[in-house]
Amino acid sequence: MRSIDVQRITPEVKRLCMEANYDIPEDVLELLKEAQEKEESPAGKEVIRQIIENDQIAQKERVPICQDTGFAVFFIELGQDVHIEGGYIEDAINEGVRQGYREGYLRKSIDRDPVLHRVNSKNRDTSYFFNRQTKA
Repeated sequence: MRSIDVQRITPEVKRLCMEANYDIPEDVLELLKEAQEKEESPAGKEVIRQIIENDQIAQKERVPICQDTGFAVFFIELGQDVHIEGGYIEDAINEGVRQGYREGYLRKSIDRDPVLHRVNSKNRDTSYFFNRQTKA
């Protein structure tokens, strides 16, 4: 049996949230450069150039590539021989997301109930969604 202390999860989630918003993967960046070369439209070339430039700025300054920082979604696979110790994995993930979005200056724009109330939660807490799924 392998044990993982829940306190190791939060900083890793924080890092991943920030990295996902600061760095375009190298293979994607190469495809953007290829697309810029092949693009026939001057406006299209300019848009791609700006995306590449935004990536360079984001990497250098450690700021988000785009103001729309997306929605944090985690798919977790744990084998039957893995045990999380010291707390709940959902709490550790939520805290990592909160820290990553706060310290990474990422936009917090999640509505707790987007259908009926449209109230911004002011953070990236996904516990509402975890709890909602487990109560169903």
